[in-house]
Order: sequence, then structure tokens, then C-alpha cells
Amino acid sequence: MTEAPRRWDETACGVANCERCPALVDSRSQIVNGVGPTDADLLFVGEAPGANEDEQGAPFVGRSGDVLDEGLREVGLARRDVRITNCVRCRPPENRDPTTDERTNCRGYLDREIAAVDPELVITLGKVPAELLLDRSVAVTSEAGDIDELTVDGKHWRLLVSVHPAATLYDPSQRAVFESALQAAAEYTGDGGQSTLGEF
Repeated sequence: MTEAPRRWDETACGVANCERCPALVDSRSQIVNGVGPTDADLLFVGEAPGANEDEQGAPFVGRSGDVLDEGLREVGLARRDVRITNCVRCRPPENRDPTTDERTNCRGYLDREIAAVDPELVITLGKVPAELLLDRSVAVTSEAGDIDELTVDGKHWRLLVSVHPAATLYDPSQRAVFESALQAAAEYTGDGGQSTLGEF
């Protein structure tokens, strides 16, 4: 079962109210902000809340969350050690992919969260967050585990591409790909360095 989310001061990372996307305002029951320490070494970025996330008000609390929690435990981490958020903070109707406009409307909130957390590593879970943050087409399965560079307002962070935890539920062959990416992410925890890069 997914660990109960722990909440921290969300002043720099949370969104109290937003009505930029009419379809999402109609679809959501609440805004789903990120959870976890606001100074975490690892920041995981998913796509958008689903039904469970919309109901509980936290990202990755359904079946995908169980897979993520299990994967974290296997590499010596726990949900409480990392920060988890999404590209879009409101549930799209019928759990469809967020539109380009919806991702754009929410991008400033995500950028603000990345800057506030200042993680050692940003990990994208799936195609949507990878393509949003890298601003290019991403072949997630073949690029999983690769390190790229993310730039927000002139600052640079390392970004690791991962398949989405749900991919392992539909295609068991993706399990090893997912676990390998988490193992690579775990190697970035606890070195105490600054996450922003002078040179990449």
C-alpha cells in the first residue's frame, strides 16, 4: 500500500487556487500539489493527477504509486525522502493526457517548485514530463536512465529520464528499465553538493 503522503511548508511550491484551464477546473475536485521535503535531493515529476490522486490530494497514490514506492524501497529510499509532483496539478477529464495549453499554463508552477526545491536530480516519470522539461521529442524506453540537462530561468539541473511506473503494470519487460533508472537516481542522493551546475 502506498505510504501516506507527508506535507511540508508549501509556500514556495504549492498552488492554492488556479482557474487557467476551464476543462481541468470542471474535472478536478481539488488541486494536487507536490508532496515531500522542499529540500529533497530527488524530485520526481509525473504527468497529471488521476482519480486516486484527485480524491486524496497527493500525487502517485494509486497503483502507480505502489510501484514507485516499491521501486524506491528496492534502492534504499522511501517516499518521505523524495519530493513528488506533476506537470499539471489538476485531473484531466477521463484521465486523458494534459493538452499542450494545459501543460503550458501549469509550467510556471513546476518551474517555481524546481527552483525552490533545488534538487540534486530531477527524474521525469514518462513521456509527457520528459518532453515538457526537455522541450524535445523523447523516446522514453530507449532513453530511460540517461542524464540530460534542464534549464529553468538560467539555472541548470541534471535530469534523468525514466519510464512511468504504470508502464511496468502493462508491460512487465519495463520493470527492469524502471528499476535501473531508480538505481541511477539513488546514486545522486546524499552527496551534499549544489544541484545547479556551473558546467554540465
